[in-house]
Amino acid sequence: MNSLFGGSRSLETLARSGTANVLLARANDLVRLGMVHLLSGVMPLYVVNEFPKSGGTWVGQMLGRALGVPFPRNRFPVLRPSIMHGHYLSPFGMKNAVAVWRDGRDVMVSWYHQQLLLHEHRNDVQVEKTRREVPFKDYDNVYENLPTFIEYAFTRPHSPSFSWTDFVHRWHSLDNVVHVRYEDLRRDTSGELRRVVRELTGKKLEREEAEAIADEFSFERQSGRRSGEENKKSFLRKGVVGDWKKQFSPEAREVFDRYAGRELILLGYEKDREWAKKGEKEDLAGWREG
Repeated sequence: MNSLFGGSRSLETLARSGTANVLLARANDLVRLGMVHLLSGVMPLYVVNEFPKSGGTWVGQMLGRALGVPFPRNRFPVLRPSIMHGHYLSPFGMKNAVAVWRDGRDVMVSWYHQQLLLHEHRNDVQVEKTRREVPFKDYDNVYENLPTFIEYAFTRPHSPSFSWTDFVHRWHSLDNVVHVRYEDLRRDTSGELRRVVRELTGKKLEREEAEAIADEFSFERQSGRRSGEENKKSFLRKGVVGDWKKQFSPEAREVFDRYAGRELILLGYEKDREWAKKGEKEDLAGWREG
């Protein structure tokens, strides 16, 4: 869905299949737009919103199972209680919303792979567009390319048409939204799922059920790999927290800090902007100790 309020990239992907699919994608777009912004409090719909690569799909899967409602992904929504996942900038009219957060530095590493390297979920149109606008000699050299890509992501965003900092400023202070962090989900998946369900619906999710759901949708179960085992050709690439510490060069730190240093502090990921001046060895030492 690529909504008027900012959305994902299915319209571009379907466009390659011809005019009929373009019209279907636009119709899907408009239906979702109306449902999310006008009907979420009526049906009800449970809106999982994120900047891409923050864990929203994972949250949507688990929440759908916990609430016993469908999670229609990459197809027309259903006109009954369900999970609606997307990348929306405007909160207009939304009810029952969950905002999923992730350290923006890890987001940039995952976003690089999503926008520049092909995976099994048909991101070829997105990759083609990004490679045309920000060409590199070797797309696998993430460490060297990240500074340029980070600047591109903040100054020329597409799919969605807003940046990570735009999303932070529109959503971080909303008090009628359930907020959850990817990092907390990785640390205590079942506990965070129980909290989200309780705050979203007022209902209690039993510990045993939450643990079973967490196991069913774990990175290991869905990818067939252990967390940290990377597959660059997979949508579920690595599944770790803090990977940016291995991928950010001093220049990448400087560029990210210039565009989003304040937002890292705003979300509590850093206390100040000294992180940008640290060396890679210092960060990796702290990462291993943590």
